[in-house]
Amino acid sequence: MQTPSFTPTDLNAGFVVAITIEAKPGDEDSVATILDVMVEPTMAEPGVKLFLPYRSPSNPALFFVFELYVDAAGWAAHETTAHFKEAVAGLLPRVTRRERVPFVPFTPLSTSARSSAPRAG
Repeated sequence: MQTPSFTPTDLNAGFVVAITIEAKPGDEDSVATILDVMVEPTMAEPGVKLFLPYRSPSNPALFFVFELYVDAAGWAAHETTAHFKEAVAGLLPRVTRRERVPFVPFTPLSTSARSSAPRAG
């Protein structure tokens, strides 16, 4: 597995997917294992910058996954991999909730652009 080296600017450029997963009672550790097994092959994909699964310390059934791709095509390619398909097949029967929300960078106007932008009203 390669060790990624990214600057904050690099990390803000890309396509993010935020995933919330809630395990069924009794399936918490199985879900954790599936997510753990996903890290290495996912990080080896060319379109992936980061794949970071987290587990809530106050609710062991609740997981959050931060995925950062080079672009939307990287996410699409990830979903075609054997390790993704295997993980999803293992996860779905063990979870009560799996919510995936994509995001793109929000870059506010620079100070100079804000000062010259037309003002309402």
